[in-house]
Amino acid sequence: MTAANPIPEAPPLAVGRYMGRLAPLAVLWAVLVGLLGWLLYTRALWSEESDRANVREWLDNTRIFRKTLAELVREYVELLTAENRGIDHAERVTTKRAEIDEHLRALVEPTRMYGSQLPLFPNVYSIEIEFSGVTNRDGEALPPIGWTSPKPRPGGPAQEQLRTLEYQTPLPRTPGTATVRCIYQLHSFNRIQKQQDEYRFWQMLAAAILVPTMLIAVYLVGRFLRRERLRELEKWRAAVEAEHRQRELLAAQVERELMERHLLETRVKQQEAERATEELTRKLLEQELEAAKLANRAAEAERSALEMRSQLYASIGIMAGSYAHNIKNLLVRPNDLLTRCMEAARDHEQQQMLAEVKNTLGTVTERLQQILRTVRRDPTNAEITHVDLNALVRETQQTWMDMGREKWKLTLQADVPSEPAYITGDLSHLQQAIENLLFNARDATFEMRNYLRDEAKRETDPAIRKKKLLEAAAWRGEVWLRTREDGDHILLEVRDNGIGMTDEVRRNCLKTHFSTKRDNALYEGYSAGMGLGLSFVAMVLDHHRATLEIESAPLHGTTFRLRFPLAASPPQASDH
Repeated sequence: MTAANPIPEAPPLAVGRYMGRLAPLAVLWAVLVGLLGWLLYTRALWSEESDRANVREWLDNTRIFRKTLAELVREYVELLTAENRGIDHAERVTTKRAEIDEHLRALVEPTRMYGSQLPLFPNVYSIEIEFSGVTNRDGEALPPIGWTSPKPRPGGPAQEQLRTLEYQTPLPRTPGTATVRCIYQLHSFNRIQKQQDEYRFWQMLAAAILVPTMLIAVYLVGRFLRRERLRELEKWRAAVEAEHRQRELLAAQVERELMERHLLETRVKQQEAERATEELTRKLLEQELEAAKLANRAAEAERSALEMRSQLYASIGIMAGSYAHNIKNLLVRPNDLLTRCMEAARDHEQQQMLAEVKNTLGTVTERLQQILRTVRRDPTNAEITHVDLNALVRETQQTWMDMGREKWKLTLQADVPSEPAYITGDLSHLQQAIENLLFNARDATFEMRNYLRDEAKRETDPAIRKKKLLEAAAWRGEVWLRTREDGDHILLEVRDNGIGMTDEVRRNCLKTHFSTKRDNALYEGYSAGMGLGLSFVAMVLDHHRATLEIESAPLHGTTFRLRFPLAASPPQASDH
């Protein structure tokens, strides 16, 4: 044995295999020990079990009124659960319960009376009968019946001498049971002391038998394992010597094979390196080709997006410009007629009303001019100026407040600070975006009022239906415009108490041509249902570096929260 091939360490003892051999003996020994323990235990407790059997026999077989306690309990339960009741049923139940009480008293009176004179008599402290799963014909649970001794229970060490006997008495034709519980004390103190001494004796006897047996068994098992261990070591040494001789004979052959394998592996590695180089070159070429394809696709997608956006802006501009131009042409004739009526009117009050109508038409004409200027250019080509967002919100509230109150049946409120808040943007685009949000809130209040009206019509009670219809008619929509500064930004909130939006509608409401109002008679006469309002708002905010948050839930209103970056005050601030 050379240093190059040292003797390996001895294998560990296979305890599991030996345990398998010793398993039958171990099982037999465990069975014998268990049987001995059980015999000793039952021998130590046979006196107490005998006392319990005597007490139960006394409770079950004693006949006071020619009947045992179990028979009286069964008759009591059958009387309570009887289907055919007479007039005196309650009196018979009371009598039967009193009979059971008297039976219990008659059972324990002799033991209580002669307890100090007859040592073998037990001291009974309570006897109780509890009913489980038994009810009377009215479905009420039966109360327990019991007797409690007027003599107090012993305390201190004597309390350990109390015993409890509990067993169940079956009740025929009834799914429940009656449980008899008796608490008693055997006052044969010499017998109890003897029983305890006997119990300790058998415990000591069991320990004296089991401990030496255990030691002998451990010694025999250890001796067996040691002998088997020595036998295995001898076999292992013989196997190691034979293996060492085989290693010496095969060493030269293995060394030669290793050299040949090394040469072969070197040749294989060279071939693999060449293949890896070719594969790497091919992958690099494929990646370059794929990158070129991706660049071409990205450029094509960008061109398509620009073309689609230009077409969208052009379609929106042509459509809105056509509507605005036609309305402007239609207002020319009413303006001329109003001028003639003002010249012909002689009443001062009529002249004032006609002048007010003419001013209103002038405002409409100016707004149409502004719309025409807005739609004739792409939102990307905005006229950037300094805009006072607070003033713009106040102006929007003043413009649409009367229309909302009189025609739309809603209250338009604005909570805007008096100080200016400047942002950079296109005044026309911002004004149209805010008005689009206002019109969207108006439509939401229309749907909420219609929902309340439909719910009231579904009510079957005429009085409640009338009340709900009146409440639906009196319901008014509310729209709040609010601005506040938040660090380097200013927030504009447009909140309403309208119908609200589901999660699906909220996710798609900013898409072009998406609308829930199309072909809806509720919006007849209003500019709604085209699906362009909120998409225009999204485009305007995108070109103003602003963000939009939407908070909404069905029947709980909607809040649009616009966040604009604040700008420095202009050298000479205009009205906006």
